[in-house]
Amino acid sequence: MQASDWLQLAVLVVAIGISIPVLGGYMAKVYGDDGGAPGDRVFLPVERFVYRLFRVDPDQEQRWTGYAFAVIAFSVVGVLMLYAIQRLQTVLPLNPTHAPRMGEALSFNTAVSFLTNTNWQSYSPESTVSHLTQMIGLTVQNFVSPAVGLAVMVALIRGLARRRSETVGNFWVDLTRSITRILLPLAFLAALVYLAAGTVQNLHGFDVIRTLEGRTQVIPGGPTAGQEAIKILGTNGGGFWNANSAHPLTSANGFTNLFTIYLLSVIGFSLTYTYGKMVGDKKQGYVLLGVMVTIWAIVAAVGLGFETNGNPKLHALGVDQSVTSSQSGGNQEGKEVRFGAPMSSVFAAATTGTSTGAVDSMHDSFTPLGGMMPLVHMEFGEVSPGGLGVGINGMLVLALLAVFIAGLMVGRTPEYLGKKIQAREVKLVVIYTLVMPAAVLVGAGIAIVTPTVLGTSIWNPGPHGFTEVLYAFTSAANNNGSAFAGITANTQWMNTALGLAMLVGRFFLIIPTLAIAGSLARKDKVPASTGTFPTNTPLFAALLFGVVLIVAGLTFFPSLALGPIVEQLGTK
Repeated sequence: MQASDWLQLAVLVVAIGISIPVLGGYMAKVYGDDGGAPGDRVFLPVERFVYRLFRVDPDQEQRWTGYAFAVIAFSVVGVLMLYAIQRLQTVLPLNPTHAPRMGEALSFNTAVSFLTNTNWQSYSPESTVSHLTQMIGLTVQNFVSPAVGLAVMVALIRGLARRRSETVGNFWVDLTRSITRILLPLAFLAALVYLAAGTVQNLHGFDVIRTLEGRTQVIPGGPTAGQEAIKILGTNGGGFWNANSAHPLTSANGFTNLFTIYLLSVIGFSLTYTYGKMVGDKKQGYVLLGVMVTIWAIVAAVGLGFETNGNPKLHALGVDQSVTSSQSGGNQEGKEVRFGAPMSSVFAAATTGTSTGAVDSMHDSFTPLGGMMPLVHMEFGEVSPGGLGVGINGMLVLALLAVFIAGLMVGRTPEYLGKKIQAREVKLVVIYTLVMPAAVLVGAGIAIVTPTVLGTSIWNPGPHGFTEVLYAFTSAANNNGSAFAGITANTQWMNTALGLAMLVGRFFLIIPTLAIAGSLARKDKVPASTGTFPTNTPLFAALLFGVVLIVAGLTFFPSLALGPIVEQLGTK
């Protein structure tokens, strides 16, 4: 690594560290039960108009069942509208590139993908999707899908913080506040930064220009900066261009690359501070933050080590991959020269730890174990720090599992924040922890024995092809959306199978989360005793870290052994 890479890492860490208490404290006030929040004079009139328009009583709270029904109903309407827009884009306005009507399976996959905050794209956006579909369909979902995740997050925190309560909040209020007070203002500021840095924002079609060499080149236009800001901030990931964040019209230089990493990480990490403030114990939030940062740092460091050491296949051919004045060094295959191997590895760790899915390099061209790290990061459940709301939800569910294990060790009923964790909560935790692995392993297992997949989708035989399929289903079931590349996903079978994996990975986790919130909200808090296992200490952080590793390791190690591990052994 060069000095500039170390400087970028330092700037990233400092910027996120400064932002956590500021943004986290602000979000705690936005979602708090204490009444007023910053910006009420500006936001309250807007929110009251929205409530009147949709006939929502903001003072009427919901049980967890009503909250879950509202989430599902809102999602059903959203997916149907997005599906219709895609199917009708040829007869709708703002289609200067003459994008064709999207097929049934692809429209289903795309609608589900953006609904679930996955943003998996089985197509080239610049030639397949109209500007209207980008702005009214995809960009709108880029706002509302992370807002749904934030709403579910705050419902779970209320369940932990409240005593003898039958309600966990009002979904429509939490959704509205997430959009108006957090996502819209921050996305607007981020879009201005992208615009100033050179990201495209217009309503043009394709412009034909003449290069300095005397040749012609087609330059696509479109409303990129606006979508790029919320795509990254909302941990969505679906890009305006097929090359995603590697495209120079999206990310022009090292600054925009670093800004993107910051933007996709900052809310997820800040939510730990929000959690600590809302439950009245900041140390609880620091424990979660410490575990998240540790996992993130290990994944980034290991992946960075493999990529900066270069590709052993190229070493064998005598190719110089060292750092010199004219090259950044390391494994540069599939990476942008302006970013280099180190920051591409950091980006890969950040995007797969946050369910963002945007990429600034092709993970398929990483070294086998270097490419395994973003795959493993998703298989942890994307809890470091995870997508908006979803990541901290996963960490809190694993915290409940950790205190249950600690309770078994000391022979008493486990407690978390003064709430007894009993059979009902443990059963829901088990469901939560099994759903995602089942969707990944069952989906990938069926895919690799399906003739149509073997004949049309998998280009690379052997362990690398298996890794590509495993990565695709891991990305879909974790609502990440990043692709390993090297696989044809735009087939009827793959579009349908991955779409179903996205739905399972989204709603079969949201429902148990809300059920846990409702169950905990009804409980009273019991006073701590000498037998209570404290959950705001480094010891509990170590236990929680171990639980994350063990759950993912026992579940996914056999599949990893069949893919990237055996491929790495074959390179020696």
